[in-house]
This record gives sequence, structure tokens and C-alpha cells, in this order.
Amino acid sequence: MKGARGPALVLAGWACLALLGPLLPLHPDRIDLARILAGPSWHAWLGYDDLGRSLFARLVMGARTSLFVAAAVVSLSGVLGAVIGAFSGWLGGAWDRVIVRIIDVFLAFPGILLAIALAGILGPGIGNVVVALCAVGWVGYARLVRAQVLSLRRREHVLAAVSLGAGQGRVVFHHLLPLTLAPLLVEATFGVAGVVIAEAGLSFLGLGVQPPAASWGGMIRDGTRYMLVAPHMVIVPGAALMAVVLAVNLLGDRLRDRFDVRSGGAGHEAA
Repeated sequence: MKGARGPALVLAGWACLALLGPLLPLHPDRIDLARILAGPSWHAWLGYDDLGRSLFARLVMGARTSLFVAAAVVSLSGVLGAVIGAFSGWLGGAWDRVIVRIIDVFLAFPGILLAIALAGILGPGIGNVVVALCAVGWVGYARLVRAQVLSLRRREHVLAAVSLGAGQGRVVFHHLLPLTLAPLLVEATFGVAGVVIAEAGLSFLGLGVQPPAASWGGMIRDGTRYMLVAPHMVIVPGAALMAVVLAVNLLGDRLRDRFDVRSGGAGHEAA
């Protein structure tokens, strides 16, 4: 895919930092009073925070947090939403009407507000953040898959499977869901960006991971108190957050163009 190399490199760096961070000789919780609020230098390119902890080590630790939450939320909410949406579109009738009404109720409120409310009820912690974001994240996948299934249910191979006595579960999982993987992949890509921002927002409000664990949102919250004397405490995690979200969105745009048969994306690239 043309133009996707830059975003892919950013995301590869994010994943490498998150996965290989435990193997690096980093000490994200080590306090050095002599380096409190020290700015970037040749010895520490990203500087230190208000407790004298290395911002690079904290940034790597925050990358692990954001990657774990993004992978868990997108995977769980994607599977749940896809299954619910597929059965809703396939079965129709009262089941479909109930699911559509539930989706409409969730869409009537901003998702981040519902996530904040659920995280506040469940309490702070990375596990509760995943639950809260999954509880509001499945809706988009369900609506997308339902629309796809409604357009696929009259395909010849689906009607042939039904006429041969295939059960509803087999029709859904073997003949309908595989055909929705391309738009689901695009939706999941944009979902990663949304989850990364949502996790940072919850951590900024104190509802995400708790100290001494690091989160980019928590680092930004801590840095807001020292913006005038140590702006690097906000700039470093803010730049990392912006780079990851921008890279994910750009990659999602490339995937959408590639899978969009109306614009001839796949055929154009093949040519």
C-alpha cells in the first residue's frame, strides 16, 4: 500500500517498545531527587518528571499499557459486536428490532461519557478500563456487521447452504462472518485509535491505571502542574499519543481505500 510505510513504522515502533520494554534495562519507578524536572539532555533525551523518573522509561511503560488496552478492547468488543450484529441481521424479526433499539440507546450518548460513568462505578484499574470500553465499543461493530449481513443474506451461496440444511450458526459463522472481515478490519483499525485516546482520557481523569504504573494520559495529567517550568512532561507523552493515533488513522485510511471496490482500490494497486 502506497503511503502506508510511515504509519506502519510508527506502529511497529510502538509495538516494539511495548513488547520489548521488559527486556530493556529501564527503571521507570526509580526516583532521583537530583534530577527532578530536569529537561532533555545528552544523558536523557526526554528528560525527567517531577519525581526524577526517566520519561523515556515511563513512556515505554505507558506504551505497554496503551497497547494492552487497545488490543484487549478491540478484540473483545469486535468479536462480541460482530456476533451480535450477524445474528441480528440474519434472524431479523423481534430479535433484530431489540438489538437495533439497544444500539440506538448506546448511540444516543457519547461513548466516552458512558465509559467514564462505568469506570467510575467499577473503580480505577486497567481491568475495569477494558470492561468499560468494551461495554460501549461493541456497538459500532454490531451496526457495521448487521448492515453487511442484511446485504449478504440473499447471496446464492447463503441460500444454497440454507437449502442444504445448514443450521443458523453454521450459516452465520461459515458463510456470512468471513465476508465481513474486510470492513471489520478497517473498523477495528479506527477502533484502536479511539481506544488509545479513551484510555489516555480515563487515565488523565484518574480512572485508568494507578501509580506507580504509567499511562500516557496519567503522564500528561502529572505534567499539567509543571507546564511553565517543565513543558517536556506534557510534550513527550502528548507527542507519542498524537503520533500513534495519527499513524493508526492514516493506516486505516489506506486499508479503507484498498478494500473499497467502488473506487477500484484493490484492482488499482494490483495493476
